[in-house]
Formats: sequence, C-alpha cells, structure tokens
Amino acid sequence: MNHFDAIVVGGGPAGSACAARLVADGVNTLVLDREEFPRTKLCAGWITPEVVADLNLDPDTYPHRFNTFEEIVAHVKGFTFKLRNPQHSIRRYEFDDYLLKTCGADIQIHNVRHIARNGSQYQIDDKYTCDYLIGAAGTRCPVYRTFFREPNPRAKELQATTYEYEFPYNCDDMRCHLWFFDNGLPGYSWYVPKANGYVNCGIGGMSAKLKSRKQSIQAQWEHFTAVLSKKGFVTQQNYKPSGYSYYLRGGVDTIRVDNAFITGDAVGLATRDLCEGIGPAIRSGQRAANAITKDTAYSLKDIGTHSSNYALVRKLLDYMFIN
Repeated sequence: MNHFDAIVVGGGPAGSACAARLVADGVNTLVLDREEFPRTKLCAGWITPEVVADLNLDPDTYPHRFNTFEEIVAHVKGFTFKLRNPQHSIRRYEFDDYLLKTCGADIQIHNVRHIARNGSQYQIDDKYTCDYLIGAAGTRCPVYRTFFREPNPRAKELQATTYEYEFPYNCDDMRCHLWFFDNGLPGYSWYVPKANGYVNCGIGGMSAKLKSRKQSIQAQWEHFTAVLSKKGFVTQQNYKPSGYSYYLRGGVDTIRVDNAFITGDAVGLATRDLCEGIGPAIRSGQRAANAITKDTAYSLKDIGTHSSNYALVRKLLDYMFIN
C-alpha cells in the first residue's frame, strides 16, 4: 500500500486549499478525487473578495475567466434594489482545475469506497494509508459518512436544492442579478455572468419547504427562464439544466475525530443568506491544514454564517429560508 502523511479526499476548493497549505509546510500529501479535472461542477460560481485574499489570488495573472461586479441587483416582489456588495465570478470548470493543479500535492483519480482506522493510521480501499485524513468531498463525502455521520447528523431543514445551467452566452448586462421568493420559491434565482462569453443561470430553494408546498423545482425553473427571456437577459436558449443539493450553515461542533477532519460542504458551511459555499470551504480547508502542521485548534465557529454586508438582508433571508 502507498503511505502518505496526509490524504485529502476531494479535489474541490476545500481540498485544494488544504493540500496547498500542507505541501507548503512540508507534508507529503495525496489528493484523491473520483473525477478527472477539469470537470463540470454545478455552481453559480461567484467568489468573494475574502476568497481572493485567502488564496493570495492575483486576478491579473489568473489565467482564466474572472469577472468583477461592484453591485448585486436584487429583485424582490416587484421591487429592485442595488446592493453595493462587490463580488467576482469564475467558472468552476476552470477555477477548481487551476487550484488543484497548482496545490503541489500528488493527485490521483480514485473513487473512495471504504475507509478504516488501523491503529494510528487510516486505510483507504486496501490501497492507501495515511496519518491524517481530510474529508473534502462535499455532501456525500466518504470521510463524513465513515466518521462523522453519527455524531454530526444532517439537519434536513437546512438542505437546499438547486437547478442550474452554465453555457456560452454574450451577456449585455455583466452585473449579478438575484430574484428572491419569485413565484413563491423558498429561495432565490440567479443570473451570474462570467467573463468572455459565459453565464450561469439557476434557482435554489429549501428542500423541506419545496416538499411541504408541493412545489416542483422543474416548474420553478420553467418560470424563471421565462422571466429571463421576458426581461431580455437570455433569449432563444435551449437549456439543459441539472440539479444537486447541499446544506446551509448549521451546527459545526464535530469536525475532527482523532486525526480525521471534515471541511467545506462535508460539514455544511454555505452561508444562510446567499448560500455561498466556496469561501467557507477554502477557509475550512486551510484551517484543517494548520491544525495538522501548527497544532492549532480546528474550529470553524468564527467563519461567517452570512455573505451580505447588510444586516437587514441577512436577517430577512435567514428567516424566509429557514423558518
């Protein structure tokens, strides 16, 4: 079997950020992911200024699409508000691949199926062993499933369902637009333009509320795309949407068991107002690495639970989404 000091399961932003910091501190690190990068990743693809700072990312030298919008245009019940909340957009297809391939770790394609504790080490599929194990494989992370599901169960009321599509399109409006609670959706819809001719359009809602109201995410999608066409955002487009689910920020008490850690969506760190998960994922990955190399406490309690700079927006969306 192949032994490494640390194995990161999952090559997304949380895993890449963790691996990069481990490698920088001299830790022999392997990243396992079941897919070959670049791969399609469903995500609106906006990142915050904090993400840019945490990654020491220079937009001028970043080799892929990078768009900055100084304001978010919010549409609520027929009213339009311009929120000065600078954000950036990237394509996850490019961004995740860039982070993974520049992290410096050994990278192997492997679908992790079985993890066991063997003395002081962790054993993966009778193929790999390690001293430290980091789960960064999202909602269905096998590290979460093996060591954290029982002490840290999912809160069903915090599960979000999304439906989206990213495609080539020359946008006339390069600002981010959000529609909140349109057509009774317990969540919001988005139009996120990317640089150089791409856009991501999608909808997200709280799964439990959608079910209790007998609302179809597909029907909500049809309504939203009609709005996009009517308002002139996207016209004459043959959409091919896909869906997925993840969890918003809830309790994060059990995030380390011995030398096993969970990060990012494996914890459920997406913010409770704008459902943004890339920033919390990256920060959690870096903190897991620091806990290993610097023997610091692994705590995520001070990672922000909200994205918006506006207190009223945070409170309103938190209440409308969750309660």
